[in-house]
Order: sequence, then C-alpha cells, then structure tokens
Amino acid sequence: MKTRFLPRTVIVLGLVSFFNDAGSEMITPLLPIFLTATLGAGPAVVGLIEGVAEATASLLKLFSGRMADKGWNHKGLVLGGYSVSNMARPLIGLAFGWGWVLGMRFLDRVGKGLRTSPRDALIAATTEPDRLGRAFGFHRALDNGGAMLGPLCAWVLLNNNVSMGHVFLWSLVPGILVVSLLCFGLENPPTPLRANKLPPLRWSVLDRRLRGLILATGGLALASAPEAFLVLWATDQGLQIAWVPLIWAAASAVKALVSGPAGGLSDRFGRLSVLLFGWMFRVLLLFSLAWSCATTHPILVWPLFLAYAASLAATEGAERALIGDFAGKEERATAFGLYHMVVGLAVLPGALLFGTIWQMIGPGAAFAMNGILSAGAVMLLQMQYRKIKSTLSP
Repeated sequence: MKTRFLPRTVIVLGLVSFFNDAGSEMITPLLPIFLTATLGAGPAVVGLIEGVAEATASLLKLFSGRMADKGWNHKGLVLGGYSVSNMARPLIGLAFGWGWVLGMRFLDRVGKGLRTSPRDALIAATTEPDRLGRAFGFHRALDNGGAMLGPLCAWVLLNNNVSMGHVFLWSLVPGILVVSLLCFGLENPPTPLRANKLPPLRWSVLDRRLRGLILATGGLALASAPEAFLVLWATDQGLQIAWVPLIWAAASAVKALVSGPAGGLSDRFGRLSVLLFGWMFRVLLLFSLAWSCATTHPILVWPLFLAYAASLAATEGAERALIGDFAGKEERATAFGLYHMVVGLAVLPGALLFGTIWQMIGPGAAFAMNGILSAGAVMLLQMQYRKIKSTLSP
C-alpha cells in the first residue's frame, strides 16, 4: 500500500528502526566507558570489539542479500535479524568481562547482518526511483531519531541511580515494540522479489559505477573514526560521564535533522555531489579533532562532536540510493549486501589501527591518520565522479 508521502513498507521499517535504535543507543554511548572503567579493558580492546562486531554484520549482509535474491522471504529475514539483536543486546548488562561483551556484540551484529540487505531491498523495491533518496533519507531520519531517544532514556535511568548494567537490561522494552511492529505491521511483498536465474556473484559483472562507489565507501570506512572513540575523546576533553548520553542524543538529533533533507537533495542535485560535499566536510573535521587533542578545549567538545555526526548523516541516504540506482532489480539485495560487506570489513582493520595508534601514540595521531586516509577516499570518489557524471541525471 502506498501513501501520498511514501509507501507503507518504508514507513513501517522506519518506525522499526526508530525503536530498534532507541534500544541500541541506550547501550552504545555507555559501552566504551563500561568496558574501560567497569571491566578494565583498554582502547585497543574497544577497537577490537567494535571492529569484530561490524565485520561480522557486514559478512552476513552479503549472505542475507544473496539469500533474499534467491527467493528467501524478505520479511522473515528482517524479522529474524531484529529478533536476534533484541534478545542479545540486553544481555550485555550481565557481563563479567570484556569477552562476554564481545560475544553479545557478535550476536547483536549477526542480527544486523541478517536484516539489513533484505530491508534495504524492500525499501528500494517499493519506492519509485525519483523518490528513492527521500525514502532512504526518511528511514535514516527515523533511525537517528530513535538513536536520540535511547541515550535520553539512559540518562534518565542513570540519574535515578540505575547502574549501567541495568540500563542495558532495560533496552529489552523497545526491542519488544520492534518485533511487534514487524509481526503485525510489515506486509509481505505482493510478488516474490527474486530472479528467475540469479547471476553469478562476481565482481567483474557488477556495474562499473557500483564497483567505484563500493571501493570509495570502503576506503572511507577504513578511515572513519569509530564513534565510540569520540566518547573517549570527549571525556578526555573534560566532558563529565553524566553528560555522555546527552551529547550522544544531541548527535543523533543532528543526524535525524540532516539525513532526511540530505537524501532529498540527492534526488534533486545528484547523489555524487552530496557525497563529495559530505565526505570533504568529514576530512576537515578529522583534522580539527586531531588539532583539538594537542591541548584541552572543553568549549569545542559539543560543536565538534555534533558536526562530526552531521557529516556522517549527510551522506547516508545518498550512498544507499546510489546502490538502488546502479543495481539491477533482480540482484538488488545482493548489491546492498556487497556494499555493506565491503564497508564493514574495512571497519575492522580501521578500528583496530585507530585504537592501537590511540593507545601507543595518542588520539591526535589517530585522528590525523584517519584524516589523511579519508582524503584519499575523497580523491578516489572524485575520479569516479569524472567517469560517470555524464551518465547520471540529478
């Protein structure tokens, strides 16, 4: 069923992401502090856990995308993925060591890997091409809106003397809403979203524009500063732990405000133009974060933290819309899976390298290194832009 605004499937999946991220972000901003202050882990362990978690999700995104294109039920994959995540995530509150956290984060990301590609394929399949940027921007806006609500809930609980472990357990509540929405609100596609004969999964058969985008986004993922480390940076700069959920919520609010309009702008002015602007802005911010580490600048914590969040959100809708533009209809879920897999696999060595440099040399060196690598990714995208600009219409 379609509405004048967006299809029902897009709206339901947006609400699902809203509640799922509310539960997830009750935990995420507190996790690096929980690991370092409560469980005694170091920055390198934080990088290991985040890297392994994202790499796991990314490998499964390709697998689930391939299954969806082979005829597996899209709704079933999405429901199963969200259910696994929302069962595993609250159990982090029972952790007795960082190994337990690693295990639960692994299961959480298994769920993410199962659901993401079929979900994105459903959004692309039920939305007209000229509204695809708006659809993905809307989805990302609700996703980030939930990410704003979650830290606020955590802040309320912490200020009522609830321990971090019990805050994690409370994340089960929005998880129940997620599963209920999917069971009773999400429609199955009217026809199976599958090809009569699925093409072989080979890099060489992909659209060259799709290959270029995936390589460039993978390079940027390798160079992105994991947001967990921004929390450590903020506390090093003087931010009190009690304010961490609030600054995280504010960052998510910024993402929600930016992602929707930015996705719409990509429909109007071109996807690649939006990507280039957002990525160059991110490079500038990484060097600014490196500079800020030379001394303590408490006054810069909020503007830099929020600006970095805006730079991430500005390109989310355009990246996903480009995958929908370039991928064939019969292998769309596979294309989304390949995109997510490359990006996530790049996160693992990137997070490990970032955490190791932070621990051995310092945060300034880590941010500066990522700024240089990000500039290289922008150059790669610019090369692709010159090659394919003539083939795209705004």
